[in-house]
Amino acid sequence: MNTRSVVLYIAMSADGYIAKANGDLSFLSVVEQPGEDYGYAAFTKTVDTVIMGRKTYEKVLSFGIEFPHKGRACYIMTRTLKGQNDYVTFCNKDIAELIAELKAQPGNNIFIDGGAELVHEMIQKKLIDKYIISVIPYFTGGGIRLFKEGFDEMKLTLTSCQSFASGLVQLEYVPT
Repeated sequence: MNTRSVVLYIAMSADGYIAKANGDLSFLSVVEQPGEDYGYAAFTKTVDTVIMGRKTYEKVLSFGIEFPHKGRACYIMTRTLKGQNDYVTFCNKDIAELIAELKAQPGNNIFIDGGAELVHEMIQKKLIDKYIISVIPYFTGGGIRLFKEGFDEMKLTLTSCQSFASGLVQLEYVPT
């Protein structure tokens, strides 16, 4: 039996936003600590595939750093871009179809790296097996919500809760 899981690993403000309205992510810096990655490096060792939305992909490119998912299969969900480049494949198919194809193949976990529109669609279709949410001790007062309205109720089971000196709290849930 294939144990490949689809994992949303994401950070949000304490009031539920993944970015300010203009896409600004500077509030994430309030928890930056030398040598502390909040388990990110260990988490990425468990994944070989990354899926993200087009807006998130463009935001990552705007950082001017080396593409962070180099060496992993990376799918960008988009209605406008086609083909592939050295690091990503642009995917125009339904996300449920892509997930079914990936889960049918051997491999490690599948990392959902945002954004809000992709997360919303995946919650609606019940495609996420695990939620790892890092809550940043900061209120943005508005912006891009991690969880939009418009999906069925879902009970979650808390499988891990870790707090850090910076005030960040990392919650891990599985749907039940």
